[in-house]
Amino acid sequence: MDLDSTAGREPRKTPRQARSVVTVDAVFEATLQVLLNDGPRRLTTTRVAERAGVSVGTIYQYYPNKESLLYAVLQRHLDHVAQAVEAASRRQRGQPLDAMIEALVAAFVEAKTARMDESRALYAIAAELNTTELVREASERMRSATVAMLETAADAQFADLPMVTFIWLNALVGPTRAMLEGRAPPKMLRALRAQLVMLSEAYLKRIAVAA
Repeated sequence: MDLDSTAGREPRKTPRQARSVVTVDAVFEATLQVLLNDGPRRLTTTRVAERAGVSVGTIYQYYPNKESLLYAVLQRHLDHVAQAVEAASRRQRGQPLDAMIEALVAAFVEAKTARMDESRALYAIAAELNTTELVREASERMRSATVAMLETAADAQFADLPMVTFIWLNALVGPTRAMLEGRAPPKMLRALRAQLVMLSEAYLKRIAVAA
């Protein structure tokens, strides 16, 4: 299959009942395991079905092809990261800038590193699939949530919040992706959160106007 194709990505149906949700979760987990072991080019629905303990027909009930399955797995991951940033941003509205930085960085790093194998596998998917629109949607959700938070900061104001949030969030994404894809040693990964907090403080406090 041509992984760069844009056709056939939509799932056939969405799991509703608890049993169906469990089945799809097992398929997603199996997809990640096959990705990690074999890479995206060697992943097949047959291998995923064997790993998940289901029939290929069961997978095809939900996803018409391999690309649709991979796209759904990546979409779930990006949604999880976006939700984490959105929730942290809502909780921190009206707080001082330092508290906002600590909370948002913590939420982002936790979402990306709680399952480092998942993040690494999905970077491989993103490199193979045309996921521009999917990534754009998740990024826009995070930027919107971060703008809504920063505009309520108790001790700082920003002249151009869309630009500020674009720079800030991409400054978090870059080092995190480099560490995960590069399989950084545990010592570096443990220091990631603190390093991103320092980076964020240096940028945001430099560009902020005191409230």
